[in-house]
Amino acid sequence: MDFDGGDEIRFERLGKAGVVTLTRPRALNAVTHRMIKALGKALDAWEGDAGVSAVVVKAEGRAFSAGGDILHIYESGRAGKPPVDFFADEYRLNARIARFRKPYVALIDGIVMGGGVGISFHGSHRVMTENAQFAMPEVGIGFFPDVGASHLLPDLGGSFGMYLGLTGNRIRYGDALWSGLATQTIKAEDQAGLLDEIAVSGDPESELRSFFTPAKRETERQDLEAIAHHFSQASLADTISSLERAAAEGAFAAKTLATIRMRSPTSLNVAWREISAGLALSMDECMKMEFRILNRMLAGHDFYEGIRAAIIDKGSMPEWRPASLDAVSVADVDAYFAPLGAGELEL
Repeated sequence: MDFDGGDEIRFERLGKAGVVTLTRPRALNAVTHRMIKALGKALDAWEGDAGVSAVVVKAEGRAFSAGGDILHIYESGRAGKPPVDFFADEYRLNARIARFRKPYVALIDGIVMGGGVGISFHGSHRVMTENAQFAMPEVGIGFFPDVGASHLLPDLGGSFGMYLGLTGNRIRYGDALWSGLATQTIKAEDQAGLLDEIAVSGDPESELRSFFTPAKRETERQDLEAIAHHFSQASLADTISSLERAAAEGAFAAKTLATIRMRSPTSLNVAWREISAGLALSMDECMKMEFRILNRMLAGHDFYEGIRAAIIDKGSMPEWRPASLDAVSVADVDAYFAPLGAGELEL
């Protein structure tokens, strides 16, 4: 079954299931433009195929998908040709998955970040194993939580989504289940058996009930209470102030504050605004907002500086511009959200 994914993504029919496998294990299944286009074609075909009752997305290797193909984006942008078309197609696919009319099951066994989140967490069933780790670490590379994060993160209880977006911290499957990111947790060894059962019945919901394995929350209760307090403040400045007050006596607040202070000040301000705004927006509205932000990020400084520090000159410290949270004005942040006129994302 060929939707022109080359050797990067594979499509198969297994009984009543349309099965998608990400096949770039050496690149940790980083999402490419070709993969995005091929998956979109497959969903179009399978949504109208009465023989396909559910779609299952899985991956080869030790990562589900560690994000987008960042190096390609960096090189294109540096050459004066920022890959806006790549992001437009990616964001359309994210929105497409959110409104897909059949069960869409993501089997997440390993790391899932960035672009990988976009092709998994907008579906109806987000299934994580004990090997799964979730993160949206974009603020650490001068970018912003995209691929529908502005729709996904605000819905998490206890301001947990704002915490994840502003720190970029990784969580495991117990926290993902508790927060509502994951809909089910299973044992890694049961993945093949689950897929076989879905292929026969075409009913992921009932099959997942029999494979479900409870996962305990990893973050301690007092830390969850601290997150709910600090990250529900009325502004980013208030969140920082709240953490500063608690950092003197609390290790968790001190560690969290130290993490945030390493992130791009611009990215933090943009992320706080988009996650706050996303609470009142539909998925399609979120994707249009994110596309506005994206266009400005690709024309800015911090994204390229963040990639340089993280990937090109591995382990070096990024020099953010502006360098402090206080130096980012309201007008600076407003500019990221301004309409694009004829350049708006069409869904």
